[in-house]
Amino acid sequence: MELLQNLAYGFSIIFGWKALLVMTVGVILGILAGAMPGISPSSGVALLVPFTYAMSPAMALILLTSIYLASNYGGSITAVLINTPGTPSAVVTALDGYMLTKRGEPGKALGMALVASTIGGAIGIIILIFFSVPLAKVAVGFHPADYFALAIFGLSTVASMAGENVAKTFAAIVFGLLINTIGLDPISGVERFTFGVDRLYDGFALIPALIGLFALSVVFERFEQYAFEQKVIQIVSSKLPSLAEFWKTRWALLQASIIGTVVGIFPGAGATIATFISYDIVKRTSKTPEEFGKGSLEGITAAEASNSSSVGGSLVPLLTLGIPGSATSAVLLGAFMIHDLNPGPQLFVSNPEIVYGIFASLIVSNFIMLGLGLLGNPFFVKVVSISDKIMYPMIFILAVIGSYSTRYSLFDVGACIGFGIIGWLFKRYSYPVAPVVLGMVLGKMVEENFRRALIMSGWTIFFTRKLTLIALLLGLLSFAWPLYQNYQRRKHKEV
Repeated sequence: MELLQNLAYGFSIIFGWKALLVMTVGVILGILAGAMPGISPSSGVALLVPFTYAMSPAMALILLTSIYLASNYGGSITAVLINTPGTPSAVVTALDGYMLTKRGEPGKALGMALVASTIGGAIGIIILIFFSVPLAKVAVGFHPADYFALAIFGLSTVASMAGENVAKTFAAIVFGLLINTIGLDPISGVERFTFGVDRLYDGFALIPALIGLFALSVVFERFEQYAFEQKVIQIVSSKLPSLAEFWKTRWALLQASIIGTVVGIFPGAGATIATFISYDIVKRTSKTPEEFGKGSLEGITAAEASNSSSVGGSLVPLLTLGIPGSATSAVLLGAFMIHDLNPGPQLFVSNPEIVYGIFASLIVSNFIMLGLGLLGNPFFVKVVSISDKIMYPMIFILAVIGSYSTRYSLFDVGACIGFGIIGWLFKRYSYPVAPVVLGMVLGKMVEENFRRALIMSGWTIFFTRKLTLIALLLGLLSFAWPLYQNYQRRKHKEV
């Protein structure tokens, strides 16, 4: 009863023209930040923090959390339309979303992404409101061995993406893991594989690599074909999915939303890992797993629902323990401190208007995002109708700007072009690109937590700690089952 009273108090704070204007502006800026390659949710929030100095703490944090929520959806727009994920977590959305665009149905892909983001975000927020304190206690008790096991489970999801190209898929993920070893050793600080290049001390930035592998590789493919006179997509439809199609994805939506929230709670895990794990689990439980990667609405739902629900999850440790659950919530932690606020259990007592104002604003911002997305959908799909002669040079320019804006370095631009060439070669010889990103995202988490666990507790910790052992066994099962299915299919064909 007390929780509902506090939530009602939070809604009373935001129901005024000023708060509604702040939330609307935050959602618009968040969608734009997410849709622009190179401007991640954390970058988008960080860029707007200086503009909140003159605002009240409540309005400032409502603005920043609205940007955070909407930017996770914004990344799906360019992922679906031009195969250029605006955010790292939108990589999984592009797997099925861009395939629907190539079939002339970008409206359906965008509509499904929007609805999944809205409902997934709402489920994540509800879990945040009702279970924040107990969930945070679970997350804060995690040992490095548990994080290592979680990362291994994330890597094992690549097996379900392999199809019949198992060797090529695993070659791609090993390539991603090797790329992640470039730079300074995370434990000892020893220089590794930098070849005397100072810019490589921090390794390759993820965003330029992402843009190169997904966006520039498509541009280079078109250059090779000399096919700029001919449009691949003849008919472009802004039509949304039918109610029956939405209903068919309901279980995928629920699964992905819960997984995204839970994974989002673990500090350092984040939306990208949540989307890969959710996509894998939803594919395994789907009645039509063969459609994934070919324009599956369930695939888009899994990616976007987990992506948006992870926002609520990452705010759990931030608000209840003062521990950021993601890069964006780390920026939000700085914003709290700028406004003389200390996130943690005491915040619920000393500044309930902040906590419950954020809860209420997230719910309202979610519906504002839905309304703006539906209004913008017919305009977004027009991007696909642009002539190739204009489209692909624009993608190239956008890729250069996006990669440069990551660290304001021409080195990142060169890295983006280099990864574009790698992506083009991968596609030319039928190697999947998504596992490279998964290896780059999880490689650091695997290495750091494995070594920390060994230093703290020795190798036996991986077998004596129940949670670690269960996660490792699930990872092994997740890895082995698709291989076994492939073996059975080949055996059946031979017969």
